[in-house]
Amino acid sequence: MLNRAVLVESLLVFTVVLSVHAVVWDRFSWCAVALAIQAFYAQFKWDRLLQLGGAVFQFRGAANSGLLPASMVMPLLGVVMKERCRAAGIVYFERFGIVVASTGMLLALFLSVLAVGITKPVPTNTCILTGIAGSVIIYTMKHSLTVSEVIEVLEVLLIFVYLSMILLYLLPRCFTPGEALLVLGGVSFVLNQLIKRSLNVIEGRGDPIDFFLLVAVVGVVLLGLFFTVLFIFMDSGTWISSMFFHMMTAVLGLGVIMPWLYRLIQRNPLLWLLQFLFQTQTRLYLLVYWTFLAASACGVVFYQNAKRSSESKKHQASTITRKYFHFIVVATYVPGLIYDRQLLYVAAVLCLAVFIFLEYVRYFRIKPFGQTLRHLLSLFLDERDSGPLILTHIYLLLGMSLPVWLFPRSCAPKGTLPGAGALVPYSGVLAVGVGDTIASVFGSTMGEIKWPGTKKTFEGTMTAIFAQIIAVALILIFDSSVNLNSGYAWILASVSLVSLLEAYTTQIDNLLLPLYLQIMLMA
Repeated sequence: MLNRAVLVESLLVFTVVLSVHAVVWDRFSWCAVALAIQAFYAQFKWDRLLQLGGAVFQFRGAANSGLLPASMVMPLLGVVMKERCRAAGIVYFERFGIVVASTGMLLALFLSVLAVGITKPVPTNTCILTGIAGSVIIYTMKHSLTVSEVIEVLEVLLIFVYLSMILLYLLPRCFTPGEALLVLGGVSFVLNQLIKRSLNVIEGRGDPIDFFLLVAVVGVVLLGLFFTVLFIFMDSGTWISSMFFHMMTAVLGLGVIMPWLYRLIQRNPLLWLLQFLFQTQTRLYLLVYWTFLAASACGVVFYQNAKRSSESKKHQASTITRKYFHFIVVATYVPGLIYDRQLLYVAAVLCLAVFIFLEYVRYFRIKPFGQTLRHLLSLFLDERDSGPLILTHIYLLLGMSLPVWLFPRSCAPKGTLPGAGALVPYSGVLAVGVGDTIASVFGSTMGEIKWPGTKKTFEGTMTAIFAQIIAVALILIFDSSVNLNSGYAWILASVSLVSLLEAYTTQIDNLLLPLYLQIMLMA
């Protein structure tokens, strides 16, 4: 029997795909439609494999595979980026958008073929649909990509295959197949971009903050892989292992990551970072303000743990308590988006690196803070943290930051896109910071009418849509760079679709919702 919630989620994704297709209407949008139909059928094969325990790896429970919503993110992002850059006349990034779309389609096809291949008996109809969609996509890629671009797409696929085999084995129950596609596909693409740019360094070309993001992401992932392999042979909880961890982190950071970044930006990375952070008085004020908010977030953690100690019956933080951090993140990002987006870009990269490093300290029980972090963060666990890693706070940071990092600055000469596209950097604030937070708070406290097949409420969703419309009005008042022209109907439709998707999806909404809102606003 088909799950009603999954069917509604699929309908919402198809609506987004067709909306983008109606705006773009080219060979790649047709490929996206074909991929969506194929992923819809392959998704049910993955769901059946997860229910029967026949999947190759252990995936996160209490959720469906999420293949369809995850499969469409990279292709649609590439398609809308291509259109925006073509309209701006930036050929290099138009081609980059085509590579992103092609890579996303090939990775999604690989996961679908994997599901079809391990399903017994072999599903004939799904095989035929996968073959047709694959033929359409490969034919389009053959006539759209240069030889070097084809090689680049295949390189990302190869990295994705090896990275998936390693990380899904080492980190059981941390991802659904869809989340693995999004996270590991993104990391694979970033790693390939870093290798490509490192081999073709041209002095003075490229923005240092882009290189900073690439090196930081790849650096922390490689650091984690290195220590995971190392601690197979060592007990990570001893003082000797902990000292070795800190020493090797310094060696890898100063001996590998810093020289790598120096090669890319052609200047001392530490001096460049200090000069960048304290370049203007506005940046100094923002840094002081963000430090205060970070201290406030730490205060919430300590206060809630102190309450747990005094109230022995309370083991987990409530939904409303966890949403405190959403409010703090909104208060962090909005001033950065209004006054200095480049500083916000770099600060978010630094924060991501710190979050992942602290998760390594917690996971490996590195002294002196590993056990303390385990105790403090266990209060905020929910059903999505079923694996060995705690990822929800990292997903929250990614959801708020990805619209800032993925914003096509080179295709927006005045620093903003026309119409609804001006709200693209605010996608994380609207979808997660405002929409998801208000939906959870009002839905859990006052919601009575539940959406069919879910625990989410009608009142929570409607309140979330209303709150996001108010947030858009406030952005128009306080951010003079935002000029929506006549895009209000499209914004309302985009916000409504993403809010409904939040009600029906079982994937990590902190990661998925901002990306879909960004796609709709860029279309």
